[in-house]
Amino acid sequence: MSAVLEGQVALVTGAGRGIGRACAEALAHAGADVIAVARSESDLANLRAHPTGRIDTWAADVTDDKLLARIEAVEGLSILVNNAGGNRPQAFLDVDTESLDFVIGLNVRAAFRVAQAATRAMLAQRIQGSIVNMSSQMGHVGSPKRTVYCMSKHAVEGLTKAMAVELAPNGIRVNTVAPTFVETPLTKPMLDDPEFREFVMGMIPLKKLASLDDVAAAVLYLASPNAGMVTGHSLRVDGGWTAH
Repeated sequence: MSAVLEGQVALVTGAGRGIGRACAEALAHAGADVIAVARSESDLANLRAHPTGRIDTWAADVTDDKLLARIEAVEGLSILVNNAGGNRPQAFLDVDTESLDFVIGLNVRAAFRVAQAATRAMLAQRIQGSIVNMSSQMGHVGSPKRTVYCMSKHAVEGLTKAMAVELAPNGIRVNTVAPTFVETPLTKPMLDDPEFREFVMGMIPLKKLASLDDVAAAVLYLASPNAGMVTGHSLRVDGGWTAH
């Protein structure tokens, strides 16, 4: 892969596993110096030994104020992949307050505050950067047992558009990547249910799940100079789900 991000500094949250990890590795292969953030030290351990030698790791929680101050202090920060998130699928009437607060707190509140911290770092250093908020196809449609998750990702889409308009004069681009289902540790238990997997495949015209590489490639594009005129956009890596 060409070093399209040579000299860039990128921070990726939720980088210990799954999509976040794939994004951290893709950005490093493209020449960026990457800070990979995750709660689990064990998940981050072998990222430090990545063959590019370009990945630093922070064991931290995106809901912790200490992390926000640390992000604001990153020298040369030009890329944020705001990826940390979660889901607790429940029928609408069964959603309990603790689950509601967990999903909104992580997917909306923490994402908002991490984006604020990264933007402050970029503005303080007059850096024209790129922020990629991780959304979902569920930020564009609805689905059973996903009222809270859909609400949170619709919020991320709205946040991204508003940020894009407000930060454009400073040369900071803000976009989302909106994947369909990817088989990760988070989604595997759901996709192991034959009935649910049949539902998912029936909704995707391409008849396949997205891969980690599919999502990382979309993030890399939006983070790179190749997307220099792209802001306020949602890049749907969904195999056609939302085209119905």
